[in-house]
Amino acid sequence: MINKKHITNRFLKYVAVDTESDPKNSAFPSTEKQWNLAKILVEELTKIGMQEIELDENCYIMATLPSNIDYLVPTIGFVAHIDTSPDFTGANVKPKIIENYDGKDIVLNEEKDIVLSPSYFDDLLQYKGQTLITTDGTTLLGADDKAGVTEIVTAMEYLIAHPEIKHGKIRICFTPDEEVGKGAHLFDVDKFGAEWAYTMDGSQIGELEYENFNAASAIVTIKGKIVHPGYAKGKMINSMLIANKFIAALPITDVPERTTGYQGFFHLHDMQGNVEETVLEYIIRDHDMNLFEDRKKFIQNIAFNFNKIYNQELVSVEIKDQYFNMKEKITPVMHIVHIAENVMKDLNITPIIKPIRGGTDGAQLSFKGLPCPNIFAGGHNFHGRFEYVPVESMIKATEVIIGIAQKITEKS
Repeated sequence: MINKKHITNRFLKYVAVDTESDPKNSAFPSTEKQWNLAKILVEELTKIGMQEIELDENCYIMATLPSNIDYLVPTIGFVAHIDTSPDFTGANVKPKIIENYDGKDIVLNEEKDIVLSPSYFDDLLQYKGQTLITTDGTTLLGADDKAGVTEIVTAMEYLIAHPEIKHGKIRICFTPDEEVGKGAHLFDVDKFGAEWAYTMDGSQIGELEYENFNAASAIVTIKGKIVHPGYAKGKMINSMLIANKFIAALPITDVPERTTGYQGFFHLHDMQGNVEETVLEYIIRDHDMNLFEDRKKFIQNIAFNFNKIYNQELVSVEIKDQYFNMKEKITPVMHIVHIAENVMKDLNITPIIKPIRGGTDGAQLSFKGLPCPNIFAGGHNFHGRFEYVPVESMIKATEVIIGIAQKITEKS
């Protein structure tokens, strides 16, 4: 149904464009280079015949596929983001294509001895015989979420080329800055005009998610005092040593690498310091709202106790909520999840319904009035050098989009 070479070439075209976002820049979008892919997408959407194409001043792209039926059905939407994670470089991506994967180690970079191995990433084995697109070991790939973008564009192109496939009005949107938590901030839900939508931003084939973490960032700033080390007794306060104690005060088991499922965590993802000042940057995650609030209080209490011990205000914590668990907004409209689930079953895809150990634009959009479950885009090992995507998974995700469009038109 979907041409394999065509979808592969489209994906390779998108990942060649560096769209890394910047968490430290308050501008919108946070990097000018996101406009480069946005403009390419406008050209492609125009070429394939989409209508009402708009690229606004904030780098949101919206477009419409008009209904081709003579009765009313809900307007639905599909959403993906164009930026890539600042956790690992997305510049100068050089993808590698592995045809008919044999289940063995994949040497990504012989010179640097970087190997993608099923002995460590055992999910590779479910894709034996398929075509994998990997990195060259020096960058991320960008399947998060250029695979989702690829699938949405390809699905719209296919529906336009096959008018015999019935569908209602479909709206699509590509957002900037999802990876830095701002992707839905300026999303105009009223202008989008869909009753509900799906983000194409999940991982392995079959994933279907309507629960996600409650999320916050925490910046811990620790002040010290620099004094010549030869005369430091009773005078120097080394902020890095206090930072070490602060880190140790958090539960050692509550970290990403030791949690799964619904378990929350504190994740120290960046630290910069010297004697006079050390800054720790955490993300706080939990599915349960009460536990989430407890985690925020816990990290604030550590700071309070440290200041009490040192009898001065050395430690400060700035916490900012990022997004919340969309389950609250999806549960009342669970039929939108069941539609996607049934389409997957029709396509012989086993639905994997589980909580997202992260977040998507859909979480924020759900709280803005656009219920928005998340569907697999097909990639694995996002945000790093071992990222890969099976082409067959992208094809299946595209077929799911087409199937949902069809399913909406069925009269009970």
